[in-house]
Amino acid sequence: ESGYAGGNAANPTYEAVCSGETGHAEVVKIDFDPAVLSFRDLLKIFFSIHDPTTRDRQGNDVGTQYRSVIFPQNKAQREGAIGVVEELSKAKLWNEPIVTEIAGAEPFYPAERYHQEYFARNGRQPYCQMVVAPKVAKFRKEYFDRLKRSGA
Repeated sequence: ESGYAGGNAANPTYEAVCSGETGHAEVVKIDFDPAVLSFRDLLKIFFSIHDPTTRDRQGNDVGTQYRSVIFPQNKAQREGAIGVVEELSKAKLWNEPIVTEIAGAEPFYPAERYHQEYFARNGRQPYCQMVVAPKVAKFRKEYFDRLKRSGA
């Protein structure tokens, strides 16, 4: 579910978050079954489909709302996130250091309805074609064996 977290404004709007004044980041809330997919596996996916080395930006999108951040929901997830960041840092997969923030369990505010399932509904838009589609393709290629099959 698309939304916002990590800021100081209750019930923020997209426009308010984009102003950079709320402190919120644009985030995705993921509900998962750890018996099927571990938090560690989710983190590996997270780090493989975005650049965790650029502070307050993703591609051409710049601002604190675009920061790389994880909001662990409990102590085990927090420790897992710290461990994965340490492991990836030691592996030196990127030329620059990882700047992903590991925050506390902050309130999540769902984004407006038009932001939900955005790529599925707007996949032909230029931004989706240039930015989102390559990430989705990479994800599908790298994690094909983990994807839920239709009708399953």
